[in-house]
Amino acid sequence: MQSCLIVIDAQESFRHRPYYHAGAMDAYLVHQNALIEGCVQRGVPVARVLHVEPDAPANPFALASGHVRPLDALAAFTPAFEAHKSRHSALVGTGLDVWLIREGVRRVIISGIRTEQCCETTARHASDLGWEVDYVADATLTFDMLQPDGTPLSAADITARTVTVLHERFATVCTVQQALARAGSGS
Repeated sequence: MQSCLIVIDAQESFRHRPYYHAGAMDAYLVHQNALIEGCVQRGVPVARVLHVEPDAPANPFALASGHVRPLDALAAFTPAFEAHKSRHSALVGTGLDVWLIREGVRRVIISGIRTEQCCETTARHASDLGWEVDYVADATLTFDMLQPDGTPLSAADITARTVTVLHERFATVCTVQQALARAGSGS
């Protein structure tokens, strides 16, 4: 079965958000880079989708900011497909869905930033459109948030909730090694 790794929003913009803190990306980058490098070694195509918002002063997601570019420490790769998106799902308005169909991709491997936002939304959307989805939680990243009542919600709790609602409903939640084994086995 043809697989494709989708690297979603792994971009410098996040380093310029108020919730970012030094070291936040360290563990994520180890896993994301291992996934990218493993896919490249196995001949699995890698797609890159970056988030763009309207140009506005001080918006790190605006093209004019110069931050809409891959993370500096991200493993280098030549994307088989590359696009900008302005919605949460990487499959809306990017042409990625058309490219995946044209290339005969049957399984997508989801990774990137933010775990519960663009990565989860893309996983659900891909599942609803008929792709098998491997959601590589350790190759996603999110940040602590505040709940509507002001109570803190940790990134670890957000990730736990995300994988719980996705697993065996919308995706197979797996580690980097499991995703690479599945992509390499053709099953």
